[in-house]
Amino acid sequence: MEIAATGIDWNFSPTVAVARDDRWGRTYESYSEDPRIVAPLGAALIEGLQGRKGTTEFLGKGHVAATAKHFFADGGTMQGVDQGDVNGDIEALKAIHAYPYPAAIAAGTEFVMASFNSINGVKMHGNKALLTDVLRGEMGFTGVVVGDWNAHGQIDGCTVSDCPQAINAGLDIYMVPDDWKALIENMVADVEDGTISMARLDEAVGRVLRAKYRLGLLGPDAKKPSDRAYAGDWSQLGSAGHRAIAREAVAKSQVILKNTGVLPIKAGANVLVAGSAADSIAKASGGWTLTWQGGTELDNDGKFPGATSIWQAIEAEAKAQGGKATLSADGAYSGRPDVAIVVFGEEPYAEFVGDRTTMVFADTEGLDLLRKYDAAGIPTVAVFLSGRPLWMNREMNAADAFVASWLPGSEGAGVSDILFGRREATGRLSFSWPAECGGAPVNGSQGALFQVGYGLGLAQKSGAAKLPEDCGYLSEGAAASWYDLGRLASGITAYGGDTRLVNLRGEGGGIVARGLDKDRQEDAREIVFGPGATLSLAQAGQGKGDYRILYNLAAQPAGKVTLTVGGNTIDITRNLALSAGKGWREMIITEQCAPTLGDRLSLTSTAPMTLQVARIVRQEMSDGAQCSF
Repeated sequence: MEIAATGIDWNFSPTVAVARDDRWGRTYESYSEDPRIVAPLGAALIEGLQGRKGTTEFLGKGHVAATAKHFFADGGTMQGVDQGDVNGDIEALKAIHAYPYPAAIAAGTEFVMASFNSINGVKMHGNKALLTDVLRGEMGFTGVVVGDWNAHGQIDGCTVSDCPQAINAGLDIYMVPDDWKALIENMVADVEDGTISMARLDEAVGRVLRAKYRLGLLGPDAKKPSDRAYAGDWSQLGSAGHRAIAREAVAKSQVILKNTGVLPIKAGANVLVAGSAADSIAKASGGWTLTWQGGTELDNDGKFPGATSIWQAIEAEAKAQGGKATLSADGAYSGRPDVAIVVFGEEPYAEFVGDRTTMVFADTEGLDLLRKYDAAGIPTVAVFLSGRPLWMNREMNAADAFVASWLPGSEGAGVSDILFGRREATGRLSFSWPAECGGAPVNGSQGALFQVGYGLGLAQKSGAAKLPEDCGYLSEGAAASWYDLGRLASGITAYGGDTRLVNLRGEGGGIVARGLDKDRQEDAREIVFGPGATLSLAQAGQGKGDYRILYNLAAQPAGKVTLTVGGNTIDITRNLALSAGKGWREMIITEQCAPTLGDRLSLTSTAPMTLQVARIVRQEMSDGAQCSF
């Protein structure tokens, strides 16, 4: 109903991936590591979106088209790398990763989206044996197969604007956001010379037309989505009834992994709520919110109307039960509280940006607070926000209760409902929780601290035994990345003139910064300089290492370009003129040309210039390393 209210009638969900390696950045889009859990939940969402197949409600008033994705094995890539390769016997892979699709098809999904990944080295968008022979031949899917964002361009021999291999493999719609005009021209030529048969083209077009007809876009009673039932009915968005359902879903998804008796919090308690995530709806929501990657720069005020943060919910519930609550983002307190609730977790991410190499949660904000209160003898409750299970032995040892809260989003009251016992805790793990900090996939009992199906009720006590805290990965230094994979690192701020460019995007001071696809969706930035404009990046605190910048400059600078680092201003006009038009190059800035590297880097152009940037890192290089541009 809420989607229909916006005038849209096609939704890109459910994700019926079976995530088998929690290092994968899309794990939170998957229902479970167990395909027997994924299949019925995916089918249920399809029915909720489209209506029940075979009834008059199907694709009727208040319903929209669903998309089962990503066919298939997106959750099975080696080492959890997004868009990576999946290897193994095809029948064994199908038994796990294709298992949810028959249920989705039986529920009537109108669309299936092809996956970015490869299977045994063959990109799915060009895999006829799977897209056509398996999905349609074996499974009987008759709807539309849609591609993912420019994914056809990753097929061997293809470009984003020219890829007959994809439609010949079984793709019906290309997802090509920018180069669609060239794609159409090339497709016409491919049909005219017989590379794409007219029969295959007619088949794809026929499927699209049938979907449009069922959605009411064609026929005597056709209406555009913005003229249909509920379109423009803004009262549907965040209505009380919808929020009540969301709050119930949040409460039922909270999983208590440890409780020595502090939960439920007693009526009348003096509660301290600590942690920077406690009052951050953006952090509780993760990626795919108001922006693709989400981000904690999305503050609560005005960005999430009607939403309730975890802190706001705890404050209201404590007061309702005759107690009080105090918010302390940094954990400081004056009067001794009866209990401290520490809310902490992963920074928002989506897709490949969330890929990890280990299961270590390196941010120690929550751990430090829990240990502080534990040392003071204050009972503690850890509320962990994350898109997946992670190695949390240290935090569990320091907490009297530990709640896997996942990503509760806008309905923080669903969390407080469990903490204060307003609802019984019925949430159970759908993923195995790792006992070790390494990167080996955990699916089942081997290597699991808690298995699928584990979760405590409020009356159950468990978790007093101390867990091992040894982890070799904890000795690794912090990442020196300033900007990579479309994200600014924590503690790095970008400016156009004096205007902050949140996550290196936006406009200010003559700078326009926007997303750019280099290897993946918006994994780089295109920076447009106006005359005299300056782009700056600054690091909070003392940084170490030389600068390495991966950049691309299509045309020679039309004016003087200078680089300022640590008080040193370097004229790099000639260097950029020599590098222009030669593709992606690396700029290396060491003490050889900038004796004081400092913690701020600025680039100024006296004339208009367009520069593309994919990565900025600081790295200790060998003594005597030369600058290069």
